[in-house]
Amino acid sequence: MLRTRLTLASTTAVLSLALAGCATGPIPDASTPITQSEAQAGAEAHPELLAEFGGAMTGSQALYVEQVGKNIAVQSGLGNARDSFTVSLLNSSVNNAFAIPGGYIYTTRQLVALMNNEAELAGVLGHEVGHVAARHSQRRQAAAQRNTLLGAAGAILSGILLGDSGLGQQIGQTLMQGSQLLTLKFSRSQELEADGLGIRYLNQAGYDPHAMATVLQSLASQNALDARLQGRDNATIPEWASTHPDPASRVAGANATAQGLSGVTNRDTFLTRIDGLLYGDDPKQGVIEGREFIHPELRLAFTAPQGFYMVNGTRAVTVNGQSGKAQLTLGQYNGNLNTYVQGVFSGLSQQQQVTPSSIQRTTVNGLPAAYGTARVASGGSQVDVTVFAYEFASDRAYHFLAITPAGQASTFNEMFSSMRRISAQQAGNIIPRVIDVITVRVGDTVASLASRMAYSDNQVERFRVLNGLGANDGVVAGQKVKIVVRGS
Repeated sequence: MLRTRLTLASTTAVLSLALAGCATGPIPDASTPITQSEAQAGAEAHPELLAEFGGAMTGSQALYVEQVGKNIAVQSGLGNARDSFTVSLLNSSVNNAFAIPGGYIYTTRQLVALMNNEAELAGVLGHEVGHVAARHSQRRQAAAQRNTLLGAAGAILSGILLGDSGLGQQIGQTLMQGSQLLTLKFSRSQELEADGLGIRYLNQAGYDPHAMATVLQSLASQNALDARLQGRDNATIPEWASTHPDPASRVAGANATAQGLSGVTNRDTFLTRIDGLLYGDDPKQGVIEGREFIHPELRLAFTAPQGFYMVNGTRAVTVNGQSGKAQLTLGQYNGNLNTYVQGVFSGLSQQQQVTPSSIQRTTVNGLPAAYGTARVASGGSQVDVTVFAYEFASDRAYHFLAITPAGQASTFNEMFSSMRRISAQQAGNIIPRVIDVITVRVGDTVASLASRMAYSDNQVERFRVLNGLGANDGVVAGQKVKIVVRGS
């Protein structure tokens, strides 16, 4: 979340990037320079994307990512490629990377932290350069050129709870309006074209092209771990929840494409350069600790229901579970909570009016609050839509928008009642996590190193995924590895 306001969530905890595969079709001609119109289109969208993904990071780590990105862009053959590309490291805890027309390439710090060498970084960025070089955005239908994808919350809410009605679509869009999914969706054939280009760029630059497969494997492992940590049975990334196809299905293809090729990985250089990189939630945007969401700067906290998991994004916190979905966000507030709640309902649908049976006033942990629930018929069934709002100041209010099957609105009552202010001392106790690159010593084991991870659960599993280690892989003295520790 932004420093001054809640951010709208990435609507899935496992939003990921699948980059590589076996390019079976012809590689497109990617030698045409970026045009002035393409550059202008990218320049107009660039500030909005930075804002949606927590802003661009600065400093030595961002400069390193930019350097690798520009070096791989040169391999595209585009005229003035180094000068024509803008490469940004985003302050986001989501595993993602994407590109927009005009040579604008993005990767999140979380995805960089999951990588284990420079070749993997070059592969991710090279794939995105391939999208730009092959004009994939321009080749899509104009109506979808800047498509905001339905994420997990929006798609599940509109597809499962609300069916395919216009109301479901409107509510789903409300839940992810302006979200981090403001990225471009490409067809599978376009992904394969970008894969082929990315692997070609790696080979031409002297990197090991197999790095494309290893970063995909890390993403697949992270997806599976996230699913277990969040209590989800299925680790697969649905098509609507990802800007790229699922990585697990493309590892073999990437290895097949790179067969017989070799090159450098620059592992130690990469690890040294990302040492100290922020990992997970940025306290300035709020943090998730178990079932607790705590925002030190906005001085608020709440507790998600048992069995639900949360996703923190750039403008909201999403709460996901089998029996309902909810988001906490904010809106314009004029000092009247009743008007605020009614305004949220009024904005849900253009097809039909959504009106609560009543708006009730209450107090939650000293906070003035108001709430209402509307029963909505949709797709042959009914759902309950609840808005629960809190006043934190005369000009500042936040609200939950929750959707449950009819008769189950009480699912979120405990969460609604948990909203509270936090003290300055509680806010000060929130310390960020960072990547700490260490050298394995004689006697160190996976278990002993994992015990130093700044988590109370699944330390070994987190350590293995972070370092690209399989279930039977060990560590050797002198090897550099990553652990996650509390920063300062």
